[in-house]
This record gives sequence, C-alpha cells and structure tokens, in this order.
Amino acid sequence: MHLKKHISCAVMIILIIAFDQITKYLAVAQLAGGKIVTFIPHVVQFRYAENTGMAFSMFSGARWIFVALTVIVCIGVLWYMFKDKCQSLWMYWSLGVIVAGGLGNLVDRVRFGYVVDFIEPTFMNFAVFNIADSAVTLGAISLVAFLVFDLFGSKKEGKADE
Repeated sequence: MHLKKHISCAVMIILIIAFDQITKYLAVAQLAGGKIVTFIPHVVQFRYAENTGMAFSMFSGARWIFVALTVIVCIGVLWYMFKDKCQSLWMYWSLGVIVAGGLGNLVDRVRFGYVVDFIEPTFMNFAVFNIADSAVTLGAISLVAFLVFDLFGSKKEGKADE
C-alpha cells in the first residue's frame, strides 16, 4: 500500500511541476515584451513578470539562499513523507503539493536566476504569481486546515476519554 501511495504522490508532484513549467514557457513565449492578455475581464489577466525575490518580491537578489533553503526544505519534507513518518493522507498530500510548488519555482531560480510569474488578479491590488505559487499556497492552506481539524479532533477525543 505504501509503495502505491508514494508512486501516486511522485506522479502528482511531477505533473504539477510539468504544468507549472509548461505554463511558464507559454508565458515567456506569448507575453514577454509587455503583452497583456485578459483571461477573465476585471478578474484576472496574464502579464509576464520576473521575480528575483520570494512572495511579493521580498528579499530580491538572494537567489542562492532561496535555492539552498528550497532544496533543504524539499529534501526534508520528502524524506518525512517517503519514510512513512506522515500518518495522515491529508497531511501527506498537502505536503506533496507544497513540495511540487517549491520544486517548480526552484527550476526557474536555478535556470534563470528568477521565477517567471504571469497570473495577475485585476479585481484587487495583488502580486503577479504562477502555478507553483498556487500549489504552495493551496498546499499550505490544506495543511493548516488539517492541523486545525486534527487539533480540535484530538481535544474532543481527549475529553471523551476522561
């Protein structure tokens, strides 16, 4: 059972990275040079951007620090996952999605020295982002939800045992 779970997760990680890299390739090919494409009017558009920092371009210019941290964190999380330390499938898959996003942006940092961003919300003032960023964010939201449910579930079980 564990091998099947690990293979499925590895395939999911590869598919997210592939989707991220394909969409970034298309963004470079179609949007570089300042072209903007409206996807959903007044909601989201596609605009090419190069991000040398992390979220919201914070800490720009720290390329190799980001590369090293991403590698260390991803190796640690993958070790935790694939050594069957993760007892919950919800937590397991959440971590897998986060790792996939981290690796997707790692590819860009190593290849280009920046991350290609192209998804820009237009209904509010927000950073331009990409599929890998979305994976990290959604995986983190799912992980926090798991931890909250697990915490409150543990408290209920503890009270029932008293």
